[in-house]
Formats: sequence, C-alpha cells, structure tokens
Amino acid sequence: MSELLDSTVGRPRGPAGFARAWLTVILHPRRFFREAVVPGEQAPGLLFAMAVVAVAETSRLLLVADAVPIDVGPAALSAAFWLGAAVLLVTPATLHLVAALQTVLLVPFVSDRGGVSETVQVLGYATAPCALAGLPSPELRALVTIWGFVLLALGIGEVHGPRFEPAAALAAVPGAIVFGYGFRGFAAVETVLRQWYVI
Repeated sequence: MSELLDSTVGRPRGPAGFARAWLTVILHPRRFFREAVVPGEQAPGLLFAMAVVAVAETSRLLLVADAVPIDVGPAALSAAFWLGAAVLLVTPATLHLVAALQTVLLVPFVSDRGGVSETVQVLGYATAPCALAGLPSPELRALVTIWGFVLLALGIGEVHGPRFEPAAALAAVPGAIVFGYGFRGFAAVETVLRQWYVI
C-alpha cells in the first residue's frame, strides 16, 4: 500500500498514473490532498478531471439512450463531437471558473489559504468517484456525486485549512455546480426520491 501513498501519485501521467491517483484519492483522501496538491501546478488536477469526464461521458454515451445533447449529423459524429467538447472545452472552463468562485468564497473566512491553482487541483481530484457517474443507475450517480462533494470538502479542509463542517459550507455552491449540475447529481437524487415515493 505504501506505493499508493507516494506523493507523486498526484501527478498522473498516462492510464497507469491516472489509475494510481484515482485509487489513492478514493482510499486515502486526506493524505492525498495533503501530499499531492502542489502550489502553482494546476495541470495534474485539470488533466485528472478531464480523464474522469471522458470516462463518465463515454460510458453514458454507450449505455444511455438519447444521451447525446447535440445533433451535428450521424449519431457517431454527434457523440464524438459532444465528447470532445465536454472534455476539452466544458471541463477546463468550468473547473477554472468554479475554482475562482471557491477561492473568492474562502477569502473572508480563511486568511492563511492556498491559491487558485491548489483549488483547481482539489476540485479536479474530488471528481474521482464521478468516473462512474455515466452508468445508467440514478442510485449510483447520486452516491458518487455526494461522495465527490465530501471529497471536495475534505480537500478544501486539507489544502486551505478550515475544519470539515466550515469547509463543506464554503464548498456548497461550487459543489452544487460541479456535482449537482455538472455530473447530474441533483437529477439523480430527485429520481431516487421519486422512486422511493418520498416526493
């Protein structure tokens, strides 16, 4: 297990590096965020999030009917266009905007905090469970998006300093954007509650 806790796992290169980082942030999130998030180095967290989105969207496109939200011609072309846009355009833009918002929300409450680059990494790595969000199970999607939010709060606490409860409160809006809307967690939770006749 010691090799999984090597601080270099926070810099995934290739499928093996991604798998090691994914497994480590899932199994040992506090230590991962403490050791693998590096000031001024956004790329690893960004690439990690892009890989997670690629896995999630690919599985969704393959397993969920009518999953492609755009039509640019043949179904395969539309799916490829959407996957490329989601991974290469939507993910980097959203991650940086939400990281900037998260940093602004931290300013009044945390004086000795990390910068935007650290927040980008925390957000990126917190998406780890959402690699499974594309599978056609609202229960699973609800679980992994909630898990992702918990990882975000843990990461904010480890990198920026607040305890878990304040970190969770400060991460509520960014978490809602990324996990509630981006990974469709709100829709999944609503579907589960309807299936259980709660609403």
